[in-house]
Amino acid sequence: MSFFEKTISKETIFNGKIIDLNVHTVELPNGKTSKREIINHAGGVAIIAYKDSETLFMVEQFRKPIEGVLLEIPAGKIEKNEDVLECAKRELEEEIGYRAKELKYLGRIVTSPGFCDEYIFIYKAEELYKGRDDLGDEDEFINVKEIKIDRVKEMIKEGKIIDAKTICALMMI
Repeated sequence: MSFFEKTISKETIFNGKIIDLNVHTVELPNGKTSKREIINHAGGVAIIAYKDSETLFMVEQFRKPIEGVLLEIPAGKIEKNEDVLECAKRELEEEIGYRAKELKYLGRIVTSPGFCDEYIFIYKAEELYKGRDDLGDEDEFINVKEIKIDRVKEMIKEGKIIDAKTICALMMI
């Protein structure tokens, strides 16, 4: 049995700066129809940034959708027509103020495939050297933290780090 759902029609509900929202009418494998609300997102990158072999750079920032502060690996949105590797380089420097001599692609994840088409591409950054001093975008406020890898893993188990891309990325190393 095929699980594929054929799109019969698509209605655009919202076009925004970061996301678009569409409602798809789909034909189900059993021949019936249903609606799917789908968020389209350009995708993002996330970087496991090593200060040294035992320490990671992490970022702490307020996330409005959950009304709370999260501790995460550096990450950001892919701009329109931006190369994924170039995005990783840019976001690494914007978020923690460092560049990497070695930036290795580890894989990708889907964030919420039940309603969103976003992929996050995971990189590992090593041999870091100082870049810019002005962190974040004009509407982004970030605290950079240096945390031992073992402590990061403990914080995940303790529920102190709940960011999915961070947890997934650490499974890739």
